[in-house]
Amino acid sequence: MPIYEYQCEACGHQMEALQRMSDAPLTSCPSCEQPRLRKKISAVGFRLKGSGWYETDFKAGNKKNLAGDTAKPAAKSEASSGSATETG
Repeated sequence: MPIYEYQCEACGHQMEALQRMSDAPLTSCPSCEQPRLRKKISAVGFRLKGSGWYETDFKAGNKKNLAGDTAKPAAKSEASSGSATETG
């Protein structure tokens, strides 16, 4: 969910609100209780929650793709064990 910034035109109070994109904009200022709260134009902030592509694809160092890293060693060990049974 995006985090939106608001500023009251009456008292100047600034705040952030975690809202769905489909939610109506807030209008009442929590500080002065006037209906003069306006959404500011700013960079959209959002929160990544749970496990997903950002958990597995963007890791530092050798841990760039955890799903791909676990599949590769298993394939190598099967190939080496298969050749050992053929020679033995």
